[in-house]
Amino acid sequence: MRTHFFTGFPGFIASQLITELIREGEVEKIYTVVHPSQAERALQKADIIKDEMNTAISIEILVGDITEEGLGLKPSVIEELHQETLTVWHLAAIYDLAVKAEIAWNVNVVGTRQVNEFVQNHPSIERYMYFSTAYVAGKREGKLLETELIRPHSFKNHYEETKFEAELLVERLKNEAPVTIIRPGIVRGHSKTGATSKFDGPYFFMNMIDRLRWMPIIPYVGKTEALINVVPIDYIIDAAVYLSHHDDAAGQTIHLTDPCPHRIEEVYRAMVFELTGKKPKGRVPRLLAEKGLASIRIQRRLGVEAETLDYMMWNATFDTAVAERLLKGSGIDCADFLESIPSMTAYYEKNKKNNDYHIQIG
Repeated sequence: MRTHFFTGFPGFIASQLITELIREGEVEKIYTVVHPSQAERALQKADIIKDEMNTAISIEILVGDITEEGLGLKPSVIEELHQETLTVWHLAAIYDLAVKAEIAWNVNVVGTRQVNEFVQNHPSIERYMYFSTAYVAGKREGKLLETELIRPHSFKNHYEETKFEAELLVERLKNEAPVTIIRPGIVRGHSKTGATSKFDGPYFFMNMIDRLRWMPIIPYVGKTEALINVVPIDYIIDAAVYLSHHDDAAGQTIHLTDPCPHRIEEVYRAMVFELTGKKPKGRVPRLLAEKGLASIRIQRRLGVEAETLDYMMWNATFDTAVAERLLKGSGIDCADFLESIPSMTAYYEKNKKNNDYHIQIG
């Protein structure tokens, strides 16, 4: 039984992790640092989780700010936390590919520095689980290893750059604390139910296809041989919880990415067929697509962020040797993306008119 300390709640991944930890009987108590703007939503989500799991386990909402010294918590709260042995989960971050540099730096880098200091100053840390991203690789191409943290010559956006800078800070803690760095691929909904909390990432393709379905022909966008690395939320949750109490995962950086990714065009073709019953034909030249998506108005009309195009021509694969070694024998595998598209599409169709699922573009 452990006491867990979270940032990033009531976000989707943090909420799913807490639910799974409770399901496994892994929890004695849970603390979550929540920004004042999210406090009410966090209280509601905590009640929902407790009701769904039929548990009396405490999920204590600590109103603070990870970008401030001491995480914006009162000294008396810090003193109380110092009496506990903690497993720390740091997930709070700005994930938007179109985020402005200053905002991304403040949350992703400054926030991580403050969480690191909290970990360093705490007398008893059982594990520090830090959620990075596989895309710290920036514009590096080829085979990308879990054992590498190499500064690329450039990044595709401020999200990638600030997550790289933040991971550098956490990497330096490996000699001082039991750190596990998780690098997920692009996260999608549940592999069986399709359930997700928002339609971004690969769902941008679905938005565009859905809004063009009236056309007699839906074209491909550009021409690419690139792979897309998309992983279901259940794989991320099951693997992360398992690794959090796997002794050999301490000190490791782990790609929770798809070991058998599909080509982008193959995924796009399957999505077009599942949503419309038609196969894509013809091509819109990439330069024309880039020119069109330079307009925020067109991005909003199609439900696609322009930054998505940067990943369609990026030729890289993620090595998963460390993940495979640590997860061996656990029964935890990454579900095939193409096989999951029917459930993903069904959930999208059911919820696409609910604005709560769509992110604000621009």
